[in-house]
Amino acid sequence: MRDAWSTALLRLLAAMIAATCLFGCASLPDVRGRPDSYAVDASEQTSLGRLALRSTPDPTLTGVRLLPTGPFALSTRTALIERAQRTLDLQYYLLQDDVTGRHVLHLLKAAGARGVRVRLLLDDMYTAGMDELLAGVAAHENVEVRLFNPFTAGRGSVLTRFAASASDFHRVNHRMHNKLFVADGAMAIVGGRNIADSYFMRDPNQNFADVDALMVGAVVGELAKAFDDYWNSELSIPIEHFARGPMPQAHQQKFKLTDDETIATLAVRGTIDVLGYGPIAEELDDARLGLIWGVAHAWVDLTDKVWNCRPIPEGSTAPHLHTVRLKVEEMMRGARRDVTFSSPYFIPGSNGMDLFQEGVRNGISFKVLTNSLAATDEPLAHSGYRRYRRRMLEMGMQLYELSPTRASRDRGFGLMGSKSLARLHAKTAVVDGSTVFIGSMNFDPRSDALNTEIGVVFEGPQLAREVLRLMNLDKLQSSYLVRLSPIDKALEWVGIDEYEEVVRRDEPDVDFSMRLYLQLLAPLVAESML
Repeated sequence: MRDAWSTALLRLLAAMIAATCLFGCASLPDVRGRPDSYAVDASEQTSLGRLALRSTPDPTLTGVRLLPTGPFALSTRTALIERAQRTLDLQYYLLQDDVTGRHVLHLLKAAGARGVRVRLLLDDMYTAGMDELLAGVAAHENVEVRLFNPFTAGRGSVLTRFAASASDFHRVNHRMHNKLFVADGAMAIVGGRNIADSYFMRDPNQNFADVDALMVGAVVGELAKAFDDYWNSELSIPIEHFARGPMPQAHQQKFKLTDDETIATLAVRGTIDVLGYGPIAEELDDARLGLIWGVAHAWVDLTDKVWNCRPIPEGSTAPHLHTVRLKVEEMMRGARRDVTFSSPYFIPGSNGMDLFQEGVRNGISFKVLTNSLAATDEPLAHSGYRRYRRRMLEMGMQLYELSPTRASRDRGFGLMGSKSLARLHAKTAVVDGSTVFIGSMNFDPRSDALNTEIGVVFEGPQLAREVLRLMNLDKLQSSYLVRLSPIDKALEWVGIDEYEEVVRRDEPDVDFSMRLYLQLLAPLVAESML
């Protein structure tokens, strides 16, 4: 998620004050000398560890279960928190102060009370107004909350934070976009979801079509180490530097209301998700796990990426610039037949265009799913995609754009029947029907150069088939195929309505005011800031 109004404003602000990097970096609180803490390995001494170890057929393998529907993804997190006995490590770009966010905080606080060590690491972009709430959660001796790369002044709102950090803009403009959840060193969740109502089909107005994955086995150790690297970084500052507990009475009352609301709407037992799987909680209770097994590895950006105060030059081969984005590009360059990927914010840049052109020249088929203009919560980012759209079509790529209304007709991502608008948020890639990437990375300049990212690459055709099934591109139920008209080469959007092909020649589902907005503002924002 990128909060629409604030991010659009920040992009314009960024364009005006980017040069302030020359003035150096404002100081963060000095945390040198504090003791480091580390993840634990999966152990037979915990129920999650025992199940993970006994389910693993080979210690070099990783078991994966996709979590494509919001209610199942939330219930899985709830089940792991409630069953954890030793440690819980959570790392997120956004934990919102809404029903879902407070529910997770409530569960974490309860876990700490029963003796579980809880480490919660949040990026500081969207924590405005939450300092007291987070400090209240961290007031228990077993619970620690840290903010990554925090704003040290003007903490009342996103706007005042950036305004007070003008001389330190290039540091605070780098954000931790990672999403990671590890329970008892035994089970992990990686993917695109933040912690907020709209990621779990709980927002009445708009929800994100997203996917993440439960993982067991070899890759969990790699992910746990990645968490430690961020947690012990000098960029991770304890919440106590900004506020202290105990939790104010108003927040305690919110917790009580949240708990009642959430319990009433978390009923997924006895049901199955769009891939035919039942709730993880039921499998945990029965001491069994239905997983897809294969070789997997974690790809994680270094925390040092935040200190890079200069734009990353395209084509650079410096070792510290081998980011998740570059690893994904290398994976795509190794394709022999086809590449299919989803990126809600899709701005290929010259490096990406070179990759696509080279692939097409070598006979590789590219299919890309991104948001339509009507579906995106980032119109300015969409303008960056539009700069490349025609060229990608001319070179032979297949582009699909999610429709915010048509998606409710499709079972993919669990949106069927939803009355809210749908927005794509899944970041996945499948190469040659066998290599799968699932993570937090968008194919855009921000993920490339400014945000830290995380993901897992997995080898196995069964998982690849499930990811492709979720995208469901060929049936055109939730998305439009964008093409060049065979008559005059104008852009056309093709969909299927009641089994008949429907062709539109304007951006679907948007009005004149949105088109005018892009025409006026898009030229003002440099691509590197999109």
